[in-house]
Amino acid sequence: MSSESLERIARNKNVARAAARQLSMEQLQKLAEVVEEVIDQKRDEERQRQEEEMQKAQKLAEIREQITEAGLSLDDLVSEQPKRKRGRPPKNAK
Repeated sequence: MSSESLERIARNKNVARAAARQLSMEQLQKLAEVVEEVIDQKRDEERQRQEEEMQKAQKLAEIREQITEAGLSLDDLVSEQPKRKRGRPPKNAK
């Protein structure tokens, strides 16, 4: 089964019902177990991603606080601001 057909089944309840009618009760039960495992795995991954983002935000806040306590600014840390090029580059003349 392709990912396109899975997406189609997931988006439309009637399509999902039609696909489910082709499976036995045992196959449906097994499918439900597999889908539940995938859902649990996605939840864990999402929870882990959110925890990592929170840790990054916390570290960033700590670093900003340390910079402020030291009496520094971001300009002190970056010696020269990068220059931005504006406009389009010239076309190569032939």
